[in-house]
Amino acid sequence: MQIISFNVNGIRAIAKKNFMGDVRQMNPDILCLQETKATAEQVKETLHELEDYHIFAHEAEKKGYSGTAILSKEKPISVQKGIGIDVHDQEGRVICAEYQDFFLVTVYVPNSGGELLRLEYRQEWDKAFLNYLKELEKKKPVVTCGDFNVAHREIDLKNPKSNYNKNAGYMQEEIDGMDAYVASGFRDTFREKNPEEIKYSWWSYRAGARQRNVGWRIDYFLCSEPFLPRVKSAFILNEIMGSDHCPVGIEI
Repeated sequence: MQIISFNVNGIRAIAKKNFMGDVRQMNPDILCLQETKATAEQVKETLHELEDYHIFAHEAEKKGYSGTAILSKEKPISVQKGIGIDVHDQEGRVICAEYQDFFLVTVYVPNSGGELLRLEYRQEWDKAFLNYLKELEKKKPVVTCGDFNVAHREIDLKNPKSNYNKNAGYMQEEIDGMDAYVASGFRDTFREKNPEEIKYSWWSYRAGARQRNVGWRIDYFLCSEPFLPRVKSAFILNEIMGSDHCPVGIEI
């Protein structure tokens, strides 16, 4: 089974590019999307030609903002939207699909923002989301994927020194949040399978960053430690365009 995660930076915008062709080429069993920037109905309408998939989408109360979706060839046992805390669920950031052997959670973690105005909220989010994952884990293993909006280690971004504790995505508080996931038993599948590989999943639109590969690895697949032996490979698909992110995935 192949699972792919992709921050599309607007599902209606990327659909006008080669997105449908890219999905057919990748042919994932499950496709998780973040930053759809659309209502659940708009997501389903935009993706209607992908007939092989059951489509589940979660929207933000604010129009054209945030939003997540899961496309699955196999119908999940159940699907849950949000983490059950109103203040965190207004932005459509989480969908959980239950399968026989595991829960799959896709997430679009809040960005701390250019002025770091949401850094404090981001810390609250990380704690609440981790608690949510640990509750799920009491029932069966958890795979969680998506845009975590943090580069975890120096290897995960091109310019660590100039960004550390200055810019969103590489603040110590955000790194601490990722440390907490790992300390709680969630393993970074890409780093487990590719310990030394330098590969990024997001590039700024400014200054030709993608062409120069001045990027950040901020999109992840984390899994419960007991599930790790089932992960055959973890990969990043730099060649897929259409967004400021590229898809990341695992094969299980």
